[in-house]
Amino acid sequence: MSTLFADKKTMGTAAVLAASLCFSLGGLLMKLIPWNPLAINGVRNVIACIVIGLYIRAIHHKIVFNPTVLMGALALAGTTTLYAAANKLTTAGNTIILQYTAPIWIIILMYLMFGQKPDRTAITAIIIVLAGILCFFFEGLSTGKWLGDSLALLSGVFYAVVFMLNQFPKGDALSSVFFGQLGCGIFLSPFVLRETVFTPGVLLAVFVLGAVQVGLAYIFFTTGTKYTDPVTASIINAMEPILNPVLVAVFYGEMLGKLSLVGAAIVISGILYYNIRLALAARKTRKA
Repeated sequence: MSTLFADKKTMGTAAVLAASLCFSLGGLLMKLIPWNPLAINGVRNVIACIVIGLYIRAIHHKIVFNPTVLMGALALAGTTTLYAAANKLTTAGNTIILQYTAPIWIIILMYLMFGQKPDRTAITAIIIVLAGILCFFFEGLSTGKWLGDSLALLSGVFYAVVFMLNQFPKGDALSSVFFGQLGCGIFLSPFVLRETVFTPGVLLAVFVLGAVQVGLAYIFFTTGTKYTDPVTASIINAMEPILNPVLVAVFYGEMLGKLSLVGAAIVISGILYYNIRLALAARKTRKA
């Protein structure tokens, strides 16, 4: 029995790692595709919708559609669209780090919507992350990238709502993901008709962006988190905002500014501090 548990935990850890690697391709692929961000997001969501749809069919998951699922779909659509737009207006590193602030917005939204007051750990994390965000915006004002940074930060707010779907009655995260991708595909993919560059390299980047960076990543993530404890998952998930700008720097030559690097370190530290403290407290509660 212990061997079986260990095998499942190993599989879960590997799946979460695979998801982080898939997600981290987003910044580089976005930079390599010379299209309008709306066109990119539309086409990648068409491809991702097909992948997720096949996965839903394979696991016999029942699709649900109700106001809560619709809200989640709109949140996912906002997340991916704002992420795509931000990648074109600021650095890929700024985009992913500012989107990575989602857990902080979850804390704030849980208080505003459900009256769940943040504890000392949450308040400390909020202060740390806000300090990191200020670093990005001080540099953004001097470099002219403040609009991209703002859209990236707003994508983190929408991403927070996606993570909160299970807090609402009749919510179904997988259905919201599917309908969100479907909606983006229907309404945004026509923008591709305005594009003129359809080289094999561009088409391959778009396909990988939809099938791997979105579709396959969500499959790995939903599978891995079933068998991985929150501490391990949160640490592994932190690879995405670190690896994303590294890939862009190596293969595209785009670097984060000095102040943004400081902000990135502060934001990642704040999120990890909160996730690890929360998970350790939950583990102590279960043992007691």
